[in-house]
Amino acid sequence: MNLIKTIAALTVAAGLSACASSGSSIETATRNATDTGQVVAAELNALSAGWSLADVRVRVPGDLKSSEANRYYPIADIVWREDPFGNRHEQVAKIIDDGITLGLSHLRGDRPVYFDITVSRFHSLTEKARYSVGGVHNIIYTLTVVDAATGLALHGPIKVEAALKAYGGDLAFAAERRGETQKVRIQSHLASLMRKSFNGGQELRVVAKADITPPDAYTGITR
Repeated sequence: MNLIKTIAALTVAAGLSACASSGSSIETATRNATDTGQVVAAELNALSAGWSLADVRVRVPGDLKSSEANRYYPIADIVWREDPFGNRHEQVAKIIDDGITLGLSHLRGDRPVYFDITVSRFHSLTEKARYSVGGVHNIIYTLTVVDAATGLALHGPIKVEAALKAYGGDLAFAAERRGETQKVRIQSHLASLMRKSFNGGQELRVVAKADITPPDAYTGITR
C-alpha cells in the first residue's frame, strides 16, 4: 500500500517524466469501430463504466527466459536488475500488478471484474546500459477483462505494448535522487496507460492531477 501511495504522489510531481521517443499502445478487439483513437477510447470508456476492480491477476509464464548478462542488450524475455537477485518472474509480476492496480483503482461500477494479464516481455536495462547510454523499458502483455461472478470474458484478449524511455548516466542518477527509480517510473507509466484506456465513464478533464500522463509520454490506443 505504501508503494502505491508513493507512486501516486510521484506521478504528480513535475519532475516525473516518461517516454520521449517511444510509445504505448492498446490493440483492441473491437471490429466495428472506425479507425480513430477517439472512437476506440470512447468505446473502452463506455465498456468500463459499469465495472469495479475485483483483482488484477498477473501471470508471467515460467518458460520466459530471464538474463543476468551485463550487456547493453541481452537476448532474453526478462531483463530486470533494480531488485536484488532473485526470482525475476515474481518480481516482474509484482511490478506489473502494482502499476495496473493503481491505474484501475478508479473503477467503481456495480460489476466486479478481474483484469487478467499474461506477460510475454519485460525488458528493462542492464547495469551497463543504465550507467551509460540508457535505452527503453519494453513491456508487452495480453490483457483480458473477466466477469468475476461468471468467469466470462467481457473484453479482450488485447495486446498491450508499453514502452518507456529508460534513463542512463547522469539522467538516471538525477532521477534516482528525486525518488524516480526505474520501478516507480514503470509502474507510473502502466498506471497512466490503464487509467486513460479504461476511464470508467469519467471525463478525463475531472480526473485528479495524479492521473495525468507526464508531458514527454505518449499513450495511444490503436486498432
